[in-house]
Amino acid sequence: MSDKILITAEGKKKFEDELRYLKNEATDQNRKEIAAAREQGDLSENADYDAAKDKETEIAARINKLQYILDNCEVIVADGNSRKKDTVQIGKKVTIKDLSDDSVDTYMIVSTVEANVDENKISNICALGAALIGKPVGDIVKVKVDEPYEVQILAIE
Repeated sequence: MSDKILITAEGKKKFEDELRYLKNEATDQNRKEIAAAREQGDLSENADYDAAKDKETEIAARINKLQYILDNCEVIVADGNSRKKDTVQIGKKVTIKDLSDDSVDTYMIVSTVEANVDENKISNICALGAALIGKPVGDIVKVKVDEPYEVQILAIE
């Protein structure tokens, strides 16, 4: 793969920690759950065994996904270019005001693998993130969705 997965240093550390946990603690715990379920006897109708095996598959899939991300990632380094340092970029926090209701929110712009709405981390390719990229403080940006809206950039960190 020639394209690198862009990731923040914080995101990379989080993924490395999760991978370490899954490979060590979660896998060991799951092995114990499978062994305990086997001791119950007949595996053909053993819900505990089925659940433990399903969990084993989920853990393995997540390990593979995290390993792929970490093997193919490029850590985003803050750009010292004066033109870019004052604009919204991946890895920066941006405070915006929604001009339709005057609500103010702060988001961190991250790559798709790090996006998490619960943590106010939005992808650089989602409608809002893509609209903000490259724009400076004070700009009014139109977000192109089914019902377009405008936001004003109040601050960039």
